[in-house]
Amino acid sequence: MLKKAVALVTGGASGLGRATVNRLVRSGTKVVVCDLPTSAGHSIAENLGGDNVVFVPTDVTSEEDVTAALETTKSKFGRLDVCVNCAGTAIAFETYNFNKNRPHQVKDFADTIRVNAIGTFNVIRLSAGLIAENKPNSDGQRGVIITTSAYSAYDGQRGQAAYSAANAAIVGMTLPIAREFSSHGIRVVGIAPGLMDTLMCVSNMSEDFKDFLTETVVFPHRLGHPSEYAQLVETIVENPLLNGITIRLDGGFRGYDG
Repeated sequence: MLKKAVALVTGGASGLGRATVNRLVRSGTKVVVCDLPTSAGHSIAENLGGDNVVFVPTDVTSEEDVTAALETTKSKFGRLDVCVNCAGTAIAFETYNFNKNRPHQVKDFADTIRVNAIGTFNVIRLSAGLIAENKPNSDGQRGVIITTSAYSAYDGQRGQAAYSAANAAIVGMTLPIAREFSSHGIRVVGIAPGLMDTLMCVSNMSEDFKDFLTETVVFPHRLGHPSEYAQLVETIVENPLLNGITIRLDGGFRGYDG
């Protein structure tokens, strides 16, 4: 399927999204890279190869931006088969910092929910209409939508109330949307990565703390590679029986309470 597919990847200019874009392009997929205007999206699209990759500056929480990205997808490539939601943000702050007598800011909590959960839902609800225009294959499938949450949806650490809540919302919406879209042959599958070697995951960690956390991973004792996330995206696209589930990609990591 990938050699003939058209994919839209949000958060496609860095981290998990960029690894996904790279793998899809190598597999022969035409890709629309969606990320913020300040991202490296333009240069990534140019470096990956002209006619098969296009960058559209996109804020996933904006109906206008996402609609424009879908219009570009249709005008440039004629269809949409795969939608991968990688755009997101992370915050670490305890609900109440007793040492500093400071509560978690409601705005920070709301912004995390808005970008991660509402942004994901916004892209899903708008992309479904374009995917539904496809002619179904022998299974009746028209396409697949992939969501991205994190291990914290299940096993959040201290300081992750906002991030965990946003990711839990993404996990929670995956099955009901899969059920809703089933009559139109659109699968919806989630990925919940663990500790990944991305800037968003490790930028605020000291090397010592990073080493400690990786030792708590059941196996292998290391950070996950973005390419391993992209590999799972490819597997989900190619395996038509995967639907309505969120797959943990975390080496058995179950968080740390310290």
